[in-house]
Amino acid sequence: MVVTRLPPEFHFCSPATGRIFPVMDAMNRDAVEELLQTYGETGGINYLAAAATLPSRLAIEAACTELMSLMFPGFRSQALVSSEDLVDTTRTRIRNLHARLKTEICRSLGKIPPDEETEAKAEEVLSVFLKELPAVRRLLWTDIDAAYEGDPAAKSYEEIILAYPALEAIAIYRMAHLLYDKVPLIPRIMTEWAHSRTGIDIHPGAEIGSHFFIDHGTGVVVGETTKIGSHVKLYQGVSFIARSLSAGKALRGKKRHPTIEDGVCIYAGTTIMGGDTVIGANSTIGANVFLTKSVPPNSLVYYEEKEVAIVRKREKRPSTTDDEFRE
Repeated sequence: MVVTRLPPEFHFCSPATGRIFPVMDAMNRDAVEELLQTYGETGGINYLAAAATLPSRLAIEAACTELMSLMFPGFRSQALVSSEDLVDTTRTRIRNLHARLKTEICRSLGKIPPDEETEAKAEEVLSVFLKELPAVRRLLWTDIDAAYEGDPAAKSYEEIILAYPALEAIAIYRMAHLLYDKVPLIPRIMTEWAHSRTGIDIHPGAEIGSHFFIDHGTGVVVGETTKIGSHVKLYQGVSFIARSLSAGKALRGKKRHPTIEDGVCIYAGTTIMGGDTVIGANSTIGANVFLTKSVPPNSLVYYEEKEVAIVRKREKRPSTTDDEFRE
C-alpha cells in the first residue's frame, strides 16, 4: 500500500474545529495584500468612495427589463388579465422606473446623496425621457412592420415581439439614445445589456431612422457616429466601423462611421468603414463586401471573385485497412 505523507504544516480543515490549512491561509493573505496594493496604485476600480458615484449595472439592467415590459406589455412580463390591469400595471411600472432611474442618474452625475442641483438635473432628464417613451413605442412599431414585411419566415407580429433578438436590441438602443449626451454611462450600460443578450452591438450615439430591420442579427456592429436612414435592412455580421483608431482621443467627437441613406439593403458579412463613406439611397450591398468609399444612389455592389465550380463527386469505393497507410 502506498502511503502519502503530508508536510507537517499542512492540515485538513476540520468541520468541528474550523481549522484551515495554514499554507493556504498564508497564500490568501499574500493575495489580499497584493490586491490592496494595486487598489492604491491604479484607477478605474469601483470601491469605497468611487462606488457611490457610479451607477449600478444590476439596477440599469433591471430597468431595461422594465422598459421592455412597458414597450410590449404582456409579451415581456406576466400576462395581463384585463384592460384595467394594464392601466394599473403601467402606472406602477412608471413609478418604479422613476424611482430606480433617478437614483442611478444622480450616481452617474457624481452625487450620492444628491444636492439640490443634481436632483433637479436628474428630475429634468428623467421627465423628458419618460415623456418620449410613447414616441419610441410608435417608432418601434415601424421596426416591427419592417421585420414582418422583410422576413418571409415571420408568421406574425407576435412572433417578432416574442422571438426576434433584433427587436430587443433596437428597442433598447432607441431608449438609450434618448439619454445619450444627457447622462454618462447609463446609455452604454443599457445597450451593452442588449448586446450581451442578442449579439447585436448598437452604440447609443448612433442615429437610426424608422422601419429598421436586422435579419438574424448576430455580429452586427453599429458605431457611435453612424447615421442610418429609414427603411434600411441589415443581415448578420454587418459592421459600420471607423477607418482608423490610431489617432485615439483626437478622433473623439468627430464623424468616424459611415452614413447609410434610406432604402439600403446590406447582406451578411459586409464591413463599411469611415466617417466620409456614404451609401446612397436604395442601394444594395452584397455579402462579404469591404467598403471604404462612397456609393452613389441606386447602386448594386458585390464582390466579384472566381466562379464557383460545382462538379460531381468521385465515386467512393469501400475503404480497407491498407487505405489508412496510403498518401
